[in-house]
Amino acid sequence: MNQDLQRLVDEKACEKLIAEYCHLVDFGNASAIADLFTAGGYWSGPGVEMIGQDQIRAGFSARQDVTRRQSRHLCTNVLVRVEGDEATSLCYLLNFRHDSPTGVAECPAPAGLPKYVGEYHDQFVRTSDGWRFESRRFELAFLRD
Repeated sequence: MNQDLQRLVDEKACEKLIAEYCHLVDFGNASAIADLFTAGGYWSGPGVEMIGQDQIRAGFSARQDVTRRQSRHLCTNVLVRVEGDEATSLCYLLNFRHDSPTGVAECPAPAGLPKYVGEYHDQFVRTSDGWRFESRRFELAFLRD
């Protein structure tokens, strides 16, 4: 495979991880997000830091247990840069969410402005199992009350 084609394949594989992450958290299987990371992977956001697949799995298991929440994580403006067996990306995140007072997520849920907007700063590494997140850092840009 020529270099340009390989770069496109690698970029697409990293973009797929970003989409899988969103689907897992939004459709009730957030604990599986840990499998998208390397064994020593790192996830951070405002006031949260998780190191290694065990901590990431535990942290996202807690999110998975929030059955009152309907959410959609929308990642846009994804820009992946591949350098050999490593890659970085920046993408914007819009998060829509609604917590039902009944304790069970409503579908469709009432809509409004996004709960927050921010960006993910990602580092990827090629492993024997394919591309994985080495780190994922979330930064807030806008937060709705």
